[in-house]
Amino acid sequence: MDRIHATFDDDNLVANAGLLLPATLVQRLDVEALINTMVRLDGRVGGAAPGRKVLTLLNTMLAGGSHIDHADMLRAGASEVVVSHRVMAPSTLGTFLRSFTFGHVRQLEAVNDVVRQRAWSAGTAPGALVIDVDSTICEVAGKQKQGAGFGYTHQLGYHPLLATIAGTGEILHGRLRKGSANTQRGTKRFVNELVARSRRDDKTRKLTLRFDSGFWNGETIANLGRLDVRYTMAIRTNVGAVQTAIAGIDEQAWQPIDYTCDGEA
Repeated sequence: MDRIHATFDDDNLVANAGLLLPATLVQRLDVEALINTMVRLDGRVGGAAPGRKVLTLLNTMLAGGSHIDHADMLRAGASEVVVSHRVMAPSTLGTFLRSFTFGHVRQLEAVNDVVRQRAWSAGTAPGALVIDVDSTICEVAGKQKQGAGFGYTHQLGYHPLLATIAGTGEILHGRLRKGSANTQRGTKRFVNELVARSRRDDKTRKLTLRFDSGFWNGETIANLGRLDVRYTMAIRTNVGAVQTAIAGIDEQAWQPIDYTCDGEA
């Protein structure tokens, strides 16, 4: 991959040459072989050679694809030469994804963990981390989607949990949940796995987790203390004890802090 050079010699040329950089990284970290070793779909229809199928989906998304059929864009022009694997057909990818159980999803998640550790060990390991934990809504159109439901936004979709590194947006951990899931559902296990992953290479790494008020409860706070993790957590102000505590703060003690352009804190 390091010997490939992208040259634009035609005003009408359309290519995915930008995939060269992530493809080089994928090759350096030996991701395809790692997936083939760790994701075991033996005996399941469409389960053979999972590495090239996962990477086809990955590169499709990197190139802007949002549907399985968009994988065909990787077979346009010389795009297939740019990626480090054989590009699979959309129909093959559909069969492959239907072969997954939750256990296989966890296997693929373990691959993600190992790949990150390989990258960090190559010299990109961070120091102390500030991590944002939040839920999001992934809207879907099909009413037959397994797990899709209506939540507080009244949109049909999923309600996953995500943990991202502040400043870079790199996703450290994620967990898909059904659309009607409460914001706090699965938080304890999610935080335990997130902290373990964040300290895999450095047991003493300082972590600060940031939460909004949807995650405010005593169990989460106690768990963070047990894990020796610092945190900031918004709290609901409609609680009598909180209102009393706020009212007891001297007016001169309040200090402004930097905030968004349309807000004040």
